Amino acid sequence: MIIKSTWNFFFHCLNSIVTEVLKGLHSKDYIPSLKPKPTANMGISVGKHVDAQGRIYLPYLQNWSHPKSVIVGLIKEMIDKFQEELPLYSLSSSDEARQADLLAYIAKITEGVSDINSKNWANHENKTIKKITVVGGGELGVACTLAISAKGIADRLVLLDLSEGTKGGMMDLDIFNLPNVEISKDLSTSAHSKVIIFTINSVGSSQSYLDVVQRNVDMFRALVPALGQYSQHSVLLVASQPVEIMTYVTWKLSAFPANRVIGIGCNLDSQRLQYIITNVLKAQTSGKQVWVIGEQGEDKVTKWGGQEEVMSHNSQVQLSNRAMELLRIKGQRSWSVGLSVADLVDSLVNNKKKVHSVSILAKGYYDINSEVFLSLPCILGTNGVSEVIKSTVKEDPVTEKLQSSASSLHGLQQQLKL
Repeated sequence: MIIKSTWNFFFHCLNSIVTEVLKGLHSKDYIPSLKPKPTANMGISVGKHVDAQGRIYLPYLQNWSHPKSVIVGLIKEMIDKFQEELPLYSLSSSDEARQADLLAYIAKITEGVSDINSKNWANHENKTIKKITVVGGGELGVACTLAISAKGIADRLVLLDLSEGTKGGMMDLDIFNLPNVEISKDLSTSAHSKVIIFTINSVGSSQSYLDVVQRNVDMFRALVPALGQYSQHSVLLVASQPVEIMTYVTWKLSAFPANRVIGIGCNLDSQRLQYIITNVLKAQTSGKQVWVIGEQGEDKVTKWGGQEEVMSHNSQVQLSNRAMELLRIKGQRSWSVGLSVADLVDSLVNNKKKVHSVSILAKGYYDINSEVFLSLPCILGTNGVSEVIKSTVKEDPVTEKLQSSASSLHGLQQQLKL
């Protein structure tokens, strides 16, 4: 009998078996290889049948010969061998109903029943597994991977390294083998992700700022449609720079609804600003929130939330100015941006309904009529942006600043070749 701690392992194995065997169904020399991925609650128990990467070694696999070798025989040997030596450890409490279904599934296969639709299991896994993909193996991509891994947000975390050769950070990740992190150059490994994070940026000298942005657009043109196709229900989170432009480009290339394409925007600045006001300046705001909104860089502005005037407008302006002065001395290093990205991913995959200042389609807000992306306070959940926090007080300076940013962004977008 298969004991409780191995049910999810067999679940991954069955999907791998079906996929691998179908690949080489008509090839005499084909030998299937199995490397199921454990979830966040499992660790690989290295032994004579499983290596540190989770690869399975069994006599039946090594002696595979088509058409004599069959799936039923392989599963029987797996059951026999893994009763002696468990392949996984430290699995937390499991779902009894799903375990019973899985055991019934294995029993039917070993009895020769052929009418089981294995796709049902794959579909179920795709809906429940919190899979995240980070696109780009540079410093920011590695920082995002480490931050998300540290927070334990993802059941599976794929890092797509699209560069030539192996960089230092990528090599170290490969060497030290973080749990549930897979490094790949194959876009298909991103399939069925809940969130896809874009961190790639153009490098090298260029004649103009427009040339740099256009090179980023060219990279995105080759990636976004394919990745969107592999994960059609995902949220696309853009951290590449300039974030407002690249979020717009991602939206256009993916054809996703606007609520599921967002940029990291001013989330980091907003979190820092709130911390400075509360913990550094020790200001009493009676729980009233303040966000940095608009365009990343010098044109960003502060926006206070809440309907009640707990503080006078002049007091808000003075406090915001003092906090912004302190904020300006803070840089945005890769690790801090990575932590901000992990914060956003946590709200998205865990449906936290938390307010963040992120880059969204700003058309229709602050009398903006063009299709541009600017940071506005939004409630984030599983489906991306569920609500935009609208202003209850008209502030002409804020509106003018956002409209100015929208105009310059729209002008640059018109010069890009999508």
